[in-house]
Parts: sequence; structure tokens; C-alpha cells
Amino acid sequence: MSKVRVRIAPSPTGYPHVGTAWQALFNWAFSRRFGGEFIIRIEDTDRKRLVAGAEDKLFEAIDWLGLTEDESPRKDGPYAPYRQSERLDLYKKYAQELVDKDKAYFCFCSEERLGKLRKTQLADKKIPKYDRHCLKLSKKEIEEKIKNGESYVIRLKVPANQKIIVDDLLRGKVIFDSNIIDDQVLVKSDGFPTYHLAVVVDDYLMKITHIIRGEEWLSSAPKHILLYRAFGWSIPIMVHTSVLRNPDKSKLSKRQGHTNISWYKENGFLKEALLNFLALLGWSHPQGKEVFGLEEFTRLIDLKDLSPIGPVFDLQKLEWLNGLYIRGKSDEEFLKLIKEYTKYSIDKANYQIILPLLKERVKKLSEVDQWLKFLFEKIDYNKDLLFKKGADKDLLKKQFTLILDKLSAINEWKIETIGENLRNIIVQNNWKPAQFFMALRVVISGSQVSLPLFESMEVLGKDESLERIRQVFNFLNE
Repeated sequence: MSKVRVRIAPSPTGYPHVGTAWQALFNWAFSRRFGGEFIIRIEDTDRKRLVAGAEDKLFEAIDWLGLTEDESPRKDGPYAPYRQSERLDLYKKYAQELVDKDKAYFCFCSEERLGKLRKTQLADKKIPKYDRHCLKLSKKEIEEKIKNGESYVIRLKVPANQKIIVDDLLRGKVIFDSNIIDDQVLVKSDGFPTYHLAVVVDDYLMKITHIIRGEEWLSSAPKHILLYRAFGWSIPIMVHTSVLRNPDKSKLSKRQGHTNISWYKENGFLKEALLNFLALLGWSHPQGKEVFGLEEFTRLIDLKDLSPIGPVFDLQKLEWLNGLYIRGKSDEEFLKLIKEYTKYSIDKANYQIILPLLKERVKKLSEVDQWLKFLFEKIDYNKDLLFKKGADKDLLKKQFTLILDKLSAINEWKIETIGENLRNIIVQNNWKPAQFFMALRVVISGSQVSLPLFESMEVLGKDESLERIRQVFNFLNE
């Protein structure tokens, strides 16, 4: 095998998509396994859809994930420039070469004519294709039109009656009929190339050995093969990966809020968990493992093991994985991580009791404040929660009177003494623990679900805990 060179070629038309990260991961890992090179090429020829700052956001995401490239617009290499808008002269040169070889031709048809043609073909139930109206123009007529400043495009001249075979590593041989392939535009009227010309020229000049891209490009592959043949170039190995799908099997599109890579960082997903999750989309560990690191994935990745079936992007599974990675952090590492996501001032000395308990419960770092809020702010809870588990006002009055009495007498406010006193109350009065502790939990934390009760009360402190218990009497005596 020649030296592996792979690439991703995103367009800066919006925020970096998680699908781009998925493609980057497989390309990066494959290149690293075989000692190759990973290139990022920016395809910015669709000038109308460019979004300012999108390219910077892409590289921020790449850096956060740790999938740093070998060559790109920001990392110069032997095949620069790596931004298509800076390679226009190359595309013009190769487009003219195709024209000279009678593999492409100039087209001067207006948008109005093309629109009418398409409408007529659709009405006649025909496949919409260009009718080669301009193919009959003589060289002299073409030169005259160009001299007069008439707008034109350059089209690929697709040969008739040919079977074009796309040899895909995952899907085998996919056969296309050239008679239903349109004479694709290669150079637009603004002088910019279309994707089809630019991607073939760039992949060839940059010595790309494996084209790993989404299956949405499979229908374009025969056009690219025709271009490779027209130029007389060897065709790289093609791998058209499956499309990521939502749990309802619809395509994971940009309309889904969680397709933005930055969304994962902002919501407190660890990059290790996200990469692990992405690796499991369309690939399975040989030993059936679901939890593994980037190094292990890189050591095992083989393109032929990818699945052509669209994997489901299950956000709940990602949250589960993220929770595992969070729990794998030391308390010191966890504390450092959550400081970026909490508005509260915490440190290990003050909250060493809470930190390991919090770590066991958090699935995303962005959830930290909802668990800690009751420790820092006055709580306002739904009073109806007190009556869960079958309690009434008389029972609650008696329970909280005894709780306040017993806990006020405690000198050493520790988990053990808090717990011992509360359990004694239950035993002496033959009360149901579930109801008793649920009511107290609501009063202390404001919620039925919280950090462990005794630990929470120790961290909250005696004065604040007793104050919250006293407040419940105002409601019970209404």
C-alpha cells in the first residue's frame, strides 16, 4: 500500500456538524493506524452560502476533539493552498484540458431556457437533463460568444451507453447507466468550480489514497470516475459511509439542535466520551466492547469493518457513556472540570463529601448546578410533594416537630449522628421510612430527587438545615 493520505473537505456554510466530526474521526484514526497523513481541505466554492467565522469554528472543534490534522489552511504542506477559493487557476487549467480533449464543453444557455427545459422534461415524465443545445456550437461561435462577454459554464460530456462501475469498499460494485447521468456543470458562470471538478482535481493533486465520505455522495461517484478517466488518473479507493440517523430513522440534519459540535462541549460532554460514541456508529469493537479510548480504536480500525447500514444517533446512549467517563475521573479532575460549568464557588475542601456523590449522578457537566442549587440558594418547593407516600398534615406536624427537637440537640453535626437520630425517630414511632425521608428530602433540597440526604444536611450545615425545617411549620399551620 502506498502511503495513506486521507482527508475531510468541509464547507464553511454553518457550524461544524457532528457528522463532520464522525468523518474526521474515521479518517484521522485510519491515517494514524497506517502511519499516514490526515488533511483538512476547505471547500468554499459555494460563495452564496459561506458563513463568516465558520472555518474558525471548525478548527476549534477539531482541536477540542484532539483530531489535529497534518495539512490544512492553517498547517502548510507540500500541496498548498488547502482552501479551494485559492486554487481557482488550477481548476480553470484542468477544465480547459477537458475541453481540449473533447471531454467537456462550453454552455451559454440562460437560466430561463434551462428552467423551461426542465419543466418540459418533467411534464413529459423524462429524467431532467441538459439537452446539449450548446454542444453543436463551432469553435468560432464559442470564441465569439466569449469575446462578447456572454455568460457561460463548462459542462462534462458524459459518454452515452456506458456502464460506470463504482467499486466501493463497503458496498461492492455499484453500477450506473451513463444515459441517465446529466452533463454536470464543472465550472460555474462566476468562474468557480463545482464540487465535482474541484474534488477530483484536489484529491489527485494532493495524492489522496482513500476517499472516505458519506453515502450521499455515492450518486456523484460515477461523474467523478468519468473525470478520473478523462484525465487519465488512477482512482483512489472509495468508501461511502452510511448516513447518521435519528432514533426515528430520519437523517440527522442541521435542524436538530444537537448536530452542532460545540453543543456537546457547552452541555458538558467529555470529548473522550463523544469520540467513543462516534466510533461505535457504523463500527463494532472486535471483542464487543462499548467503552474504549481513542488509542485502542486507532489500533483496531479497518475500513472494511464499517457497516453500510445507517447507525442510529442515540443521545441517551451518549449520555450513559458520558456518565461512565465522568465517574472514571478522580475527584480532583472532576472538580476542575465542573468549575467551567457551575456558577457556584466550590472547592474540594468544602465539598469533599459531595463531590464523589455528585460525580456518581451527573451524566453531563451542565447538570451540576441543578444538583448543587439547593446548597447555595433558598429553595421554593411544591408543597404537594410533602404529601407523597400517603402523609397528611397531622402526621407531618408530628414528624417535623420530632425532627426539629432531635436534630437541635445534636452537638456534632455529622452524617453519622444526623442519620442515627433520624432513624431512631422512625423506629420509635413505627413510621414508614420512605414517607418520612421523602418529606424531609423535599424540605431540605426542594426536590424528590437529590444528593443523599444525610450528606446534604452535613454540607448545608446545622443552622441552615434547621431553618428549612422550621419554615415547613408555617405551611403546616395554615
